[in-house]
Amino acid sequence: MGQQQLLLIVLGILIVGLAVFIGITYFTQYAADSKREILTGELVNMAAMAQQHYRKPSSMGGGNRSFNGSNGGRSWTIPDEIISSSAGYFRITETQTDSVKILATGNEIVTGNDSVKVTITIGPSTYQVTIIN
Repeated sequence: MGQQQLLLIVLGILIVGLAVFIGITYFTQYAADSKREILTGELVNMAAMAQQHYRKPSSMGGGNRSFNGSNGGRSWTIPDEIISSSAGYFRITETQTDSVKILATGNEIVTGNDSVKVTITIGPSTYQVTIIN
């Protein structure tokens, strides 16, 4: 083989290798973004449940205008059937009278040992989603 043919083969191998690397990187990023969106959707559903509990009177098993049961109602907890899902798992990190904070940890590894993490702070009529990782 001539020198020109060897150079073209090496160049072709480099281009294919670079294309494979870029494809794997995009796929990994898409998987993590997708997992974040799924976790965020599930957290928003939990926010609706928590706000419903907040407004419900204690005679009906609700929070009586509190998330932590300080006004004579029940404390809100994540229902057992949704503590974990195919996207990850959820836990309450902070509960106050007028707010509750939930951390969602996904089962998609972003870098090294870091999983996808999203948190939501729920108030009586609003919520704030924060992407941690």
